[in-house]
Amino acid sequence: MTKRRAFSAHAVAGAILACLNMALLGVPAAAQVKTSSYIFLLASGFLCETNDPAACLATARSAQGDMYEMSGAGTFDVQKKSVDAVGTFRHKSPDGSLLETGVWIASELVSFDPYGIDPGALPRLGVPLEPEALGPKRMPMSFGQMPTGGLAVFRITLLAVGGPPRMAQLQVNCALGNVPRERSADGIQLTFDGSGSDYLQEASGRAIFLAMRHAPGLAAKGPQREPRP
Repeated sequence: MTKRRAFSAHAVAGAILACLNMALLGVPAAAQVKTSSYIFLLASGFLCETNDPAACLATARSAQGDMYEMSGAGTFDVQKKSVDAVGTFRHKSPDGSLLETGVWIASELVSFDPYGIDPGALPRLGVPLEPEALGPKRMPMSFGQMPTGGLAVFRITLLAVGGPPRMAQLQVNCALGNVPRERSADGIQLTFDGSGSDYLQEASGRAIFLAMRHAPGLAAKGPQREPRP
């Protein structure tokens, strides 16, 4: 794979993620009224600002030793089974050589098993709660968004540079809240459709879900009529 193709894939993914962040910033806390709605970060945003970006990537490894490194962000709704999420991926051989790179797009929320809210998660991650520290350079935050652990499974399409699209299931685990013993660390798993290619060894990764809750003291407003002359 040429450096130009690799740059092209990451440039496209960067543009998509930038647009997604702008869209999230445009949603005020007052509009976030569905407790079934979540923002999620996978090896991106404030999760990686205090770490080596390469070490922050979420990595899933196969039994043969090759691996997928992934990052991304988006939103999903449990009741609607809907998701809007994008990210980047890199496929590497067991010796670390780059095999392919590209972007992934989520098309469906298969399931989400929440572990519960963890209000103290952000300070432990090194994210201060002052408003100026939670601006566009990190991710949109408000008192209506609470760090939550859970296990999410998404249907995704991987679009490699110079290759055909591939369908897969991406499993994302965030170890916050009342975490089951077998899910005690953040990580991802990746399973491709019809090929028997499974990447089930969770080598590394950081993830977080942010529950979008009711803003207190808000009353629903009905349609307003224009005054008669």
